[in-house]
Amino acid sequence: MRGLAVVLAAVAGPLCAQQSPGFAEVGALFAERCVICHSGADAPLGLHLDTLAGVLKGSENGPVIVAGDGASALLQRLRGEAEPQMPLDGPPFLDPAQIAMVEAWVMAGMPGGDVALGPAPERKRPAPGEPVLWPDVEPIFLKACIKCHSDNSKLGAPPEGLRLDSLEAVLKGGDRLVVLPGNPEMSEVWRRITGLADPRMPFDGPPWLPEEDIRLIRDWIAQGAPDAAGAKAPIPAGARIRLRGILTGAAEIDGAAFVIDDGTRVDDRPRIGDEAEMRGVVQPDGSVRAERFRDR
Repeated sequence: MRGLAVVLAAVAGPLCAQQSPGFAEVGALFAERCVICHSGADAPLGLHLDTLAGVLKGSENGPVIVAGDGASALLQRLRGEAEPQMPLDGPPFLDPAQIAMVEAWVMAGMPGGDVALGPAPERKRPAPGEPVLWPDVEPIFLKACIKCHSDNSKLGAPPEGLRLDSLEAVLKGGDRLVVLPGNPEMSEVWRRITGLADPRMPFDGPPWLPEEDIRLIRDWIAQGAPDAAGAKAPIPAGARIRLRGILTGAAEIDGAAFVIDDGTRVDDRPRIGDEAEMRGVVQPDGSVRAERFRDR
């Protein structure tokens, strides 16, 4: 879609100076900044911005743009007059010239223009056993998570400093690591979206993520959290992990195994089936050494 946006923007440039923009120009902007979330079956609130028909239809809450109305809901979101400001993965948000173009289109009656964008092509989802790359799971994070876990958080700041709006942010984690490449059972992101850890995410669920989304995220982590080119993420040696759940083995919580050694502080050693907590550090080989292990 980015390529389409560039082509349409180049064609539309001279027209903008002569006449009110049509949906070709506005649609190109939506294609670049909006449709990664607002397209497909799980578009937030059912709002599709990948076709003129979708824009005119609006969301489950009603129209988002009304011809000739400069106070339309979408314009207020773009300008930051209503929260959360859009696009949700901002900042950066749209620049004043881009917002002015959308406003001009609305005030001109939202002409369709001569170019139809058509639905945004959806990336084919990998089947079980196939490679899963960051672009396969990125839309899940953007649609379900960044409303809270971004610098544009509706909570004012991302909880525990955890941003989920880019690959770098997901791998970095927040106060603690949330993705351990190669080990979904030890990864807080996977534990939260499955309900193994509380509170279950997304925080505004149910509904929770579809099972297919959960499976994709698990496969992506298990395969090493590869980027768009297929390169696996480096092992975050030294990163800290906190694990709370049911002890399923002598040194295993909810199937996530860790190492207990002479340096591990053990308080009220739990028995299998009990609730337990482990605080540990990732080792260079990807294992997790428990610094503290206790009954919960």
